Amino acid sequence: MAGSGAPTLNLDGAGLRITIVSASWHDEILGGLNAGARRALEAAGVEYDEIRVAGSFELPVVCKAALEAGADAVVALGVILRGETPHFDYISDAATSGLTQVTLQTGKPVGFGVLTIDTEQQGLDRAGLPGSKEDVGAEAAQAAIDSALTLRALGARGAGVPAGFSAR
Repeated sequence: MAGSGAPTLNLDGAGLRITIVSASWHDEILGGLNAGARRALEAAGVEYDEIRVAGSFELPVVCKAALEAGADAVVALGVILRGETPHFDYISDAATSGLTQVTLQTGKPVGFGVLTIDTEQQGLDRAGLPGSKEDVGAEAAQAAIDSALTLRALGARGAGVPAGFSAR
């Protein structure tokens, strides 16, 4: 949802319970991502809680546990900064693939707010801090809310197209 062309979502998340699961590396950037996610969840009236994990590699298993414990959706936040070894590629792939599997296995949304960056400045530019170009934490939270609401509407209507959507 980043960059130009991002949708404007007016979300009413009353009755949703969402868990923010965030890694612990790169405090300043993660602080901005977490604050953005909180702002978006509060603006939508969502009840939420927060869990910290060691790093982005740990996001999938804890997100899955939060969803299995009853969360309607999770917001996964992390920062993976490219270094001089292929470690970046392995962790980025593990986090992305793992979170994709979590959403498919649980049938519940994962708002993806894991930054894969080459420089710290790229992270600061996307962290929703004063002067940032983007607010990826808020965008990930909005995506999670929107998907949870869509799934709720699908469940309420049974098989078919949710209200507000058109069949093609």
